Amino acid sequence: MEPQINIAIAGIGNCASSLVQGIAYYQNGGSNEQIGLMHWDLGGYRPRHLQVVAAWDVDARKVGRDVNEAIFAQPNNTQVFCDHVPPTGAVVRMGKRLDGVAPHMADYPAERSFMLADGQREPSQEEVVRVLRETNAHVLMNYLPVGSQQATEFYAECALEAGVAFVNCIPVFIASDETWAKRFRDKGVPIIGDDIKAQLGATIVHRVLTDLFAKRGVRLDRTYQLNTGGNTDFLNMLERSRLKQKKESKTEAVQAVAERRLEDENIHVGPSDYVAWQKDNKVCFLRMEGRMFGDVPLNLELRLSVEDSPNSAGVAIDMIRCAKLALDRGEGGPVEAPAAFFCKHPPQQMTDDEAHIATEAFILGEPAPKSRVH
Repeated sequence: MEPQINIAIAGIGNCASSLVQGIAYYQNGGSNEQIGLMHWDLGGYRPRHLQVVAAWDVDARKVGRDVNEAIFAQPNNTQVFCDHVPPTGAVVRMGKRLDGVAPHMADYPAERSFMLADGQREPSQEEVVRVLRETNAHVLMNYLPVGSQQATEFYAECALEAGVAFVNCIPVFIASDETWAKRFRDKGVPIIGDDIKAQLGATIVHRVLTDLFAKRGVRLDRTYQLNTGGNTDFLNMLERSRLKQKKESKTEAVQAVAERRLEDENIHVGPSDYVAWQKDNKVCFLRMEGRMFGDVPLNLELRLSVEDSPNSAGVAIDMIRCAKLALDRGEGGPVEAPAAFFCKHPPQQMTDDEAHIATEAFILGEPAPKSRVH
């Protein structure tokens, strides 16, 4: 029989849309059609082995619909690169709201914001666990909005109780929190997190350039990363109180590979503003100022424009497969090498080169080489 990975998803937003489209897009292709994938075959798992078996959301336009329809419902506005997603058989269930929806979202037009399914009863932890078990889910993806601390902890609890691997794509610290990490370790349940790095996004580019400065003997004095976008993620992040862990995650991802830590006043990394007409397009403005040979100054400016959610899905498809490999091997707790390679705020920071080598070793089931810890 063909191997299979059953996926449950909390939050059917743009990132989930791109992931589900991608599973369909790569479903029937051969290894010669792997553009956009870091791994066609990852530990014996190919894109066609992934299927969505359960999903939760709180938006009235998604609850009650098959996932293949819900991913195209408003306010999702990411690019449609696969319009022939077949029915999954998984109907989106009403999710647990808690702090998943910021109050200010109600001040914006419905086509850009959330339309809460107020008439639907929210599930208990026992009900979510029951669905995870009945659908034989292997991996639970957390795609909730930034700042959803309580809601993320709710689904993490469900994954723990159901024995389902947890992939935490958002900047709420679970895998990198030692109390939570120990609970997953003690239960023998794998977790990969926190806060997904895009395939080729602002943070990974910023990290690579920061590491390059260090390796080439250039002293980095100050830097900023400013980002704008027009999806619900950027709209949600207009509420600055939801950004504490997001800014910490993105900033630490850059600081971790710097030759020396920058003072707080000399580094600014984080979301900057919401521009509705950009939709799911994210634009990053990056500046780095430093000194080279002879203390002579230099500066670098870069503008990166990417479709935000496919950029995330290109990594998520590997996080899912690594989580399943850990589950197959009976590994519990944070899966450190993939977390360091795929996430901004992993339990253990590594340079991206080291994390790549360690992840390839993990996939092959080999011991990870010693890494330089920051």
